[in-house]
Amino acid sequence: MTTSPKAVRFDEDTLWVSLSDGRTIAAPLTWFPRLLEASPAQRAQVELSKGGLHWEALNEDISVAGLLAGQPDLTRRLSHV
Repeated sequence: MTTSPKAVRFDEDTLWVSLSDGRTIAAPLTWFPRLLEASPAQRAQVELSKGGLHWEALNEDISVAGLLAGQPDLTRRLSHV
């Protein structure tokens, strides 16, 4: 079964993703530095696809599988290795 995102919202420090199977995933914004630093207007420009979330202007992609696995954005950490 493939679960897809249906809605995205933010509070002060959390990304919330509602899924097609009725679950809601919460992840700390600190896991996603580009979203943490983005304005509310930039965060609102999310594109939903079958497998995840995409913010064109922020160059940010988050997969539902990654969220379910509890994986933060490793992009900046890996660039320092």
